[in-house]
Amino acid sequence: MDILTLGEVLIDLTQTELPPDGIRRFAAYPGGAPANVAVAAARLGAQTGFIGKVGLDSFGKDLKQVLRDNGVDTSGLYQTEAAPTTLAIVSVNQGERSFSFYRSPGADTLLEAHEVLNVLREQKKPVFLHLGSLSLTAEPARSASLAALEYARDNGICVSYDPNYRASLWSSEKTAVRWMKTPLPFADILKVSDEELLLLTKQSDLDSGCEKLASYGPKLILVTLGAEGVYYRLGEHSGRVPGCSVSVMDTNGAGDTFLGALLSRLAKRSGGPLAGLEPEELEAHLAFANRAAALTCSRSGAIPAMPTAAELED
Repeated sequence: MDILTLGEVLIDLTQTELPPDGIRRFAAYPGGAPANVAVAAARLGAQTGFIGKVGLDSFGKDLKQVLRDNGVDTSGLYQTEAAPTTLAIVSVNQGERSFSFYRSPGADTLLEAHEVLNVLREQKKPVFLHLGSLSLTAEPARSASLAALEYARDNGICVSYDPNYRASLWSSEKTAVRWMKTPLPFADILKVSDEELLLLTKQSDLDSGCEKLASYGPKLILVTLGAEGVYYRLGEHSGRVPGCSVSVMDTNGAGDTFLGALLSRLAKRSGGPLAGLEPEELEAHLAFANRAAALTCSRSGAIPAMPTAAELED
């Protein structure tokens, strides 16, 4: 197992058009940031698995099949009668998206610590454990996520963390920042957007903001900058890798594609994902990840838009 991701898999009800009658149309796309990362990496040749929970409904059944169809191991995907599969309503304006959620509770929030630990103990040890911050918004998924982080630390698993901020899922910004910071000492790789960098550090300057994040312990910090590419901090080294120019249709899933592509490359390194990693090699991997993210932006949906290795070679 190269990459095991943990967290939400859900349905993105994504606005497709605003026709003359004024009635908005939505398409039911599979999504959820950790699931997106697993699919993005799998499409690029990595062995991936997913840990999460869906409802005993048609959406949950469909999501499980989508993960399987994309080569993701679903032995860690649980189903529950206690809540429906979570829905995210995604509105798109000039390629940029906004979110609202049907999740009070949603099935993904009901993942329990013993379920996560059972999967981790039974699976072949992965190179990476990846998770986001949406599973920290409610119990018991919060405790399950923290238990997974402790297991990874104790068993030498490299941790990738993406603190996605969705304001509507938190009682306050202060609470969000508190819990979003909790995994930082466990993380080896940290990916944030420029908005999340400001939220977590109160710094808009990339150098000073990443220096503050590095004090928590992450070895590699990535700040995604949309069309401008990515800024990185690797130990005492920092730099930028430019993005790729595309005609944007939908940015949903772009950051997840970027991270999945990067992890798929790092997981295959001999000696470990970060051991002996030099800036020149990292920049080549980041350029590859930028191309993958750009191609995703040129198409609709998150998972359906993600590229294959053959497409990136072309």
